[in-house]
Amino acid sequence: MFYIVFFFLIIQRITELFIARKNEKWMKKRGGIEHGKDHYPYIVSLHLLFLISFFIEVQVFQRELTDIWFVMFPILFVTQFMRYWSVFSLGNYWNTKIMIVPGDVVISRGPYKFVKHPNYIVVAVEILLLPLLFHAYITAILFTILNVVMMTIRIPAEESALQAYMNYHEVFPIKSRFLPKR
Repeated sequence: MFYIVFFFLIIQRITELFIARKNEKWMKKRGGIEHGKDHYPYIVSLHLLFLISFFIEVQVFQRELTDIWFVMFPILFVTQFMRYWSVFSLGNYWNTKIMIVPGDVVISRGPYKFVKHPNYIVVAVEILLLPLLFHAYITAILFTILNVVMMTIRIPAEESALQAYMNYHEVFPIKSRFLPKR
């Protein structure tokens, strides 16, 4: 079961990189500007090291599927639904980088009507639950902490860029990092 989950994860990440590259080209043609270049390599490293750590911990310690897989799989399924809802809602604006097309309107449809950063929530849940699914506790704890640290840099950088170049303050006037206006 681990190899199926891990293979799906790798294919998903590679596909997302292709989508992000295509969207980046589209945005740059429209005058898109990249923000957060300084921290982006750390995000890439975090995700790559997460995959490596997850794989090694499960293989070296011969971890098996948890007995409560029937609880965790539905949660992970819902996170995948949320991921793709986020990606499709943003359309050509979805990216792994902070890419802003100055003057464009902030997307506030789909899950963005309810939460400002649904994809970051999905990633946080995955980083915690995927390793726990196979008793990879070291990976789950270490990378959850590292992801929280990274999001304290990433989210303010993204919101700052959105506020500077788009109508972000009009769409999401409240200060909360996660709750949009109601």
